[in-house]
Amino acid sequence: MASSFFALFDDIATILDDVAVMTKLATKKTAGVLGDDLALNAQQVTGVEASRELPVVWAVAKGSMVNKAILVPAALAIAMFESWLHGRGHNIPIITPLLMIGGAFLCFEGVEKLVHKFFHKEHELAHAEEHRAHLADESVDLVKMEREKIKGAIRTDFILSAEIIVISLGTVALQAFIKQLGVLVAISLIMTVGVYGLVALIVKLDDAGLALTDHGRRTQGAAAALGRGILAGAPWLMKFLSVAGTAAMFLVGGGIVAHGIPALHHLGETLNQWPLGWLWNSLFGAVVGIVTGALVLGVVKLVNRLRGKPGGQ
Repeated sequence: MASSFFALFDDIATILDDVAVMTKLATKKTAGVLGDDLALNAQQVTGVEASRELPVVWAVAKGSMVNKAILVPAALAIAMFESWLHGRGHNIPIITPLLMIGGAFLCFEGVEKLVHKFFHKEHELAHAEEHRAHLADESVDLVKMEREKIKGAIRTDFILSAEIIVISLGTVALQAFIKQLGVLVAISLIMTVGVYGLVALIVKLDDAGLALTDHGRRTQGAAAALGRGILAGAPWLMKFLSVAGTAAMFLVGGGIVAHGIPALHHLGETLNQWPLGWLWNSLFGAVVGIVTGALVLGVVKLVNRLRGKPGGQ
């Protein structure tokens, strides 16, 4: 009886060790998506009242965990079903088309942002002014505004989380089910804590700068200079993250779409063989993302126009 118990314990330890090794490998493969996820979510949660920034980040983080609680079993079930079909001679891809739909949606959102920024500047300025007025107007339902921001961030997180889960699943595709489950759960926890922990730090940089400035004034120390530096750099960081977040939509979405189309995937692999191949492949993915987003936006506007919506909006 004792020997059986120790054998079971040894098996569990072996599984956990394998899961740790494969999780490390999956983390390396999803590091790029982690950066995109960080940029997108930092961009999504900006613009709310300062006292509500951390509660909003926490709400999005909880939504992200719900996303992953849905995606992990769904990905495992779809992978098992796809494997079952292949075992019976039916080579029908399921995961790739679903990912391509998500990637196309990301590209659509990116192009829509660019269209509003460069072709509807007056509308964007009016929207920004309206947003500032809403924040100052106590009669406006700020809770509703927060909920809309949170929903948008969670929706974006769902697509990026799906990409993370599928990439991670690909690293353990030939492993036993329990190891697959362990790796996906570990990756989900690591990515959620990592992304939203950093997002929380980023959105509170201005508060940290004010605190250091105030402390430096009272103690005559170097903290004031550091605080002023943080306050000066924080707006530029947020602008950078806004641009990086939009670029990430094209890089991630375009990469997903290109990976799902054999000819484009082959071209991307060819570009990888060039000097600075990673750069050319990224630019190629961005171009695919912009074209895909423009096509989807055109279809959406056409459908809306056929449905009688003014201006095809």
